[in-house]
Amino acid sequence: MDEQFRRISRLPPYVFNIIGELKQQARAAGEDIIDFGMGNPDQPTPEHIVDKLVETAQRGDTHRYSQSKGIPRLRKAICDWYQRRYDVMLDPETEAIVTLGSKEGLAHLALATTGPGDAILVPNPSYPIHPYGFVISGADIRHVPMGMNEEDFFDELEKAIHNSWPRPKMLVLNFPSNPTAYCVELEFFERVVAIAKEHNIWVVQDLAYADLCYDGYEAPSILQVEGAMDIAVEFYSMSKSYNMPGWRVGFCCGNKTLVGALARMKSYLDYGMFTPIQVAAIAALEGDQTCVGEINAMYKSRRDVLCEGLNAAGWAVTPPRATMFVWAKIPECYSDYDSIEFSKKLLQEAKVAVSPGVGFGEYGEGYVRFGLIENEHRTRQAIRNIKRMFKNDGFA
Repeated sequence: MDEQFRRISRLPPYVFNIIGELKQQARAAGEDIIDFGMGNPDQPTPEHIVDKLVETAQRGDTHRYSQSKGIPRLRKAICDWYQRRYDVMLDPETEAIVTLGSKEGLAHLALATTGPGDAILVPNPSYPIHPYGFVISGADIRHVPMGMNEEDFFDELEKAIHNSWPRPKMLVLNFPSNPTAYCVELEFFERVVAIAKEHNIWVVQDLAYADLCYDGYEAPSILQVEGAMDIAVEFYSMSKSYNMPGWRVGFCCGNKTLVGALARMKSYLDYGMFTPIQVAAIAALEGDQTCVGEINAMYKSRRDVLCEGLNAAGWAVTPPRATMFVWAKIPECYSDYDSIEFSKKLLQEAKVAVSPGVGFGEYGEGYVRFGLIENEHRTRQAIRNIKRMFKNDGFA
């Protein structure tokens, strides 16, 4: 009986549940918890997008099954977005597919393309679905340590390729990165594509934070690299850019072999998302983009308040150039705490919830992740609470 669910047995306990349960207990006891734990946008979806959903849902011809790979107009809209944004030309029929959020797409691409005996390269730390989508498929994971030095990353990548047998089948990337907020330039992807082609490795890049960039940084697309379409696909999500997390609209674009494999897998698993949601997504991509700039400015303001406050309190952090996260090394004065214990301490003594770094992989140990999902007022209160904790412990 113990092995009747073999696929599930490969999944470790979800680390974030530990803090989640403590958070629920504290709230049940009437405590006000300032929650930076989950990367879940807190603002409503822009009104013109919601209006288009309502308008389309009131039409009787939009309630039937949709298309698993997405309606043609939405696939064209994302291809047009790539052309405007990155000067990348895509065929909406063969090189773009709509997914139920990028998380579903990543997991089903893993199921479609990999299985037992395949080796997958994944940076560590990383967002959990990046390794565990492939763990679910039965593949083996080769973790590539991802610090803040690109040369070290490429050294580790080459080492992982040469020390793996069978040779790795796929490399999964996520830049700008969740959780570390690490950013790369186009030259990084050029090196990745060259290495992948040399070793016959597919590349999957998650571009979920394309629009959340600050201080003049612009996130590149791997599909801008010459020859990338031969071996790579890229996922993009509307969750963060347009405040649409619960709508579950994502895309996979690029290499037609990988896109085709995902399309075939999805054709057995779903009938596509509700058509009015897809029509509203078209309105988002093709309409006034002022809302994207406003969302970006909101996260930058929250980032500045949090990072300035933490640094003033004596907790040294580096403001990220992208994403909605701050990756913070545990303060030196608390270096004897691991990331779970320190997260518990913040929750219990400062009433601040964060994600423990080890939840993103063993190389995330020693860090915690703040999600910029509380407004400036609540963030300043969190800073005051953290300062009080420092003072009570004799570190202020």
